[in-house]
Amino acid sequence: MTTRAHWENVYQTRAVDDVSWYRPHLEVSLRLIADAAPDAGSAVIDVGGGEATLVDDLVVRGYSDVTVLDISPAAIDVAKGRLGPSAAAVHWITGDITAVGLEAARYDVWHDRAVFHFLTSADDRAAYVRQVARAVRPGGHVIVATFGPEGPETCSGLDVVRYDAEHLHGEFGPKFRLLDSVTELHETPWGAPQQFLYCFCRVE
Repeated sequence: MTTRAHWENVYQTRAVDDVSWYRPHLEVSLRLIADAAPDAGSAVIDVGGGEATLVDDLVVRGYSDVTVLDISPAAIDVAKGRLGPSAAAVHWITGDITAVGLEAARYDVWHDRAVFHFLTSADDRAAYVRQVARAVRPGGHVIVATFGPEGPETCSGLDVVRYDAEHLHGEFGPKFRLLDSVTELHETPWGAPQQFLYCFCRVE
């Protein structure tokens, strides 16, 4: 099964609030985005945004240049349906983040909660980092969250890579200046704890 087919199956067979990473509001992400981009005109991309509620909260907060990218058309359709008329103000991209074409220096903030840790191949991780380096403007910010050292070893039937702050930042390199790291103990909809690790960087 291809990666896209896997995620289409997940989103077509499970409810929005029946996946382990679901939160009604991504509080840590919203705080870091506000720190990175207090100007609501800043361009923000949510990689792997899919059905996540981050786009809803960004729109409510007045962010006017929001892009959501996901490999699954089904996930994007769910988000569009939930937003209703507001969906027309959001840029939607369907594609694999390691291969999709993104405009150079387009974004002020790159946000990813729980995509990067699925990249178990070093080549895929290198392709991802090249995408970030190309698509984020100099002086822009990158927020990437993965499972932490005590997080799960698999998710949705797939292996993941767990990171501490040093190793996650090391995947990106010196062009990305680490400003902060945050550990979050996320509770799944069925009450299981999951450790997430966020790295917050500025592109030099």
